[in-house]
Amino acid sequence: MLTLAIALLVTLAGCAPVRHYEAARVLQDFAAGAADSRLKRTTPAPLRQPLDYTVAGRAHHADLYLPAALDGCVAPGQVSVPHCPRAALVAVPGAVPQGKDDPRMVAFATTLARAGFAVMVPDLTGYRQLRIRPSDAREIADAFAWISRQPELAPDGRAGMFAFSYSVAPAVLAALEDDIREQVHFIVGLGGYHDLPRAMLFFTTGWFEHEGAWQFITPDDTGRMVLAYSSLDYLAPAPDRAVFDRMVAQRMDDPQADLAPLAARLSQGAQAVYALALNNDPARFAELFARLPRGMREHIDQLDLARHDLTPLQARLILVHGRNDNLIPYTESLALAGAVPAGQARVFLIRSVLGHVDLGVSDLFTWRFWREDLPDLWRLWRVIDLLLAEREDGA
Repeated sequence: MLTLAIALLVTLAGCAPVRHYEAARVLQDFAAGAADSRLKRTTPAPLRQPLDYTVAGRAHHADLYLPAALDGCVAPGQVSVPHCPRAALVAVPGAVPQGKDDPRMVAFATTLARAGFAVMVPDLTGYRQLRIRPSDAREIADAFAWISRQPELAPDGRAGMFAFSYSVAPAVLAALEDDIREQVHFIVGLGGYHDLPRAMLFFTTGWFEHEGAWQFITPDDTGRMVLAYSSLDYLAPAPDRAVFDRMVAQRMDDPQADLAPLAARLSQGAQAVYALALNNDPARFAELFARLPRGMREHIDQLDLARHDLTPLQARLILVHGRNDNLIPYTESLALAGAVPAGQARVFLIRSVLGHVDLGVSDLFTWRFWREDLPDLWRLWRVIDLLLAEREDGA
């Protein structure tokens, strides 16, 4: 029924009806998660296989998802492919403990493999530890360099990236690397940031600015957790990790738990991180940010897209953001689009069915579905349709 509802809108969309309908089936499969869908019923289950690869002497690990069909596509000395992919995609998870094995990422990659992509999901070990590092950009670039040079996976060099949450910025930085910049055709970014300190201001205080007006959304605690664990690379005493672990555990059991006794056991640098993470006053943010360990602030600068010239970027940007995102505000995707040459980015703001990166659709037989969800699904369908168009020559 969801596919039928979207198909009613698809009929108005123009000149590629086969792809348009396929995009509706892909969207339905995303919404279905592990449940049944028309796409699952009509396409064989893709092949997921571990992959060890090396780029410029740097060894990496990833999962590779390949379309499956009866006809074969094998390049001598390369990867054996059950069915010729139409394009390659590096899918970069956000900072989540399960990394490439997160069930949401597995479902996402499986869906796009059903749609004809060779999907490579790199294993970014720092992300599993909730740590964000400038070196992540090079790891993403290496993944793209490898898959884009496999002609049986990226025919005619058709390849791009799909990045989630905090990984959007490292993906953009990867696409600026000299060795792949000309080969990255597109980047789809879901819930990413442009100005990292500004994103940090939001996930610590809940305040963000748009068109001169300040707005508030109660922030998700994930941002504070990423801040705390990312700081461990810059703190000498090993006990800080154990203290942060106990803080997180206490707050998960009791959101109102008093963390002051544990905070007293932190090192001086860790206390500066703790003070910023728990601050809810936007007027104090700059002062507390300046107290962070120097090395940490330097790496934040490196990961801050607002400090980079993005005009050399060749990739087309398709940016998607939930208006009610409580981890990174939607204004960050608007800012990122404004930082690249005119016409290079398209932004799709989703009002109700998307929070940060998770999709939730109301029951079809409710007024909310027809009033709010269906227009959002139309926007998401357009995103998927643009992504599927990247599989085609001249996209």
